Amino acid sequence: CPYCGNPTIVPGQFSGSKKPDYVIPFKYDKQAAVDALKKHYEKKPLLPRVFKTQNHLEEIQGIYVPFWLIDQDGDADMTFEATRSHTTRQGDWRVTRTDHFAIRREGTVSFARIPVDASTKMPDENMDSIEPFRYEELKPFSTAYLPGFLADRYDVSVEDSSPRAARRCRASCETAMRETVVGYETCVPTSSNVNVRNVDVKYALLPVWLLHTKWNGQDFLFSMNGQTGKLTGDLPVSMGRFWGFFFAVFAPLAAIASLILFL
Repeated sequence: CPYCGNPTIVPGQFSGSKKPDYVIPFKYDKQAAVDALKKHYEKKPLLPRVFKTQNHLEEIQGIYVPFWLIDQDGDADMTFEATRSHTTRQGDWRVTRTDHFAIRREGTVSFARIPVDASTKMPDENMDSIEPFRYEELKPFSTAYLPGFLADRYDVSVEDSSPRAARRCRASCETAMRETVVGYETCVPTSSNVNVRNVDVKYALLPVWLLHTKWNGQDFLFSMNGQTGKLTGDLPVSMGRFWGFFFAVFAPLAAIASLILFL
């Protein structure tokens, strides 16, 4: 199990319908993951100083995480209200005229390989934040890539994963439609109808380093993209440093503001 550390491999877990279509091999090793975490600590002024010295990694594990790669089309139909203003002088008066426009946009936007992690045990926010993966490096699946790493198989179906991909597709469609409305001072969407359709779905294993550490009775989980090196994770905050930073910045500003008021 990739999450409890049991290295047992279940025979046949990647055969038949459970066999992935693709895999992206690891490019970063364990030491690179540790170095990335140390770099993540840098330039964090609110990080407790003792966290860097007292904490220690409980576990570092490279895991091939199951993902659905979903191709979707979004058929969008949106309306907007836009305005454009111009000012003229009429004698001693400056007159501003504002024109209002009703705008409609229709179109289809296609998206390839929207990633959705297919494991209930993996935090979705962690997986979303280490994107993107470079899909041009996808390889046909082979168990030859697995030795030295743990691998999980999906336990979230395509049907249950599609709504997450659809939300991303829908939001991107709305943004794409909005960006076509140019030449106006304001633009406010008034209606949006986006119909999302699955076009194709592939099953892939993508490389992730999980780094787990404990400090001051709390658990901290960090995730690193094993292909690109992008790392994410929450860090503790030193309240003493926070208030010190607050007073160092805002106290002088308050003093200057008070001085200006009395001048």
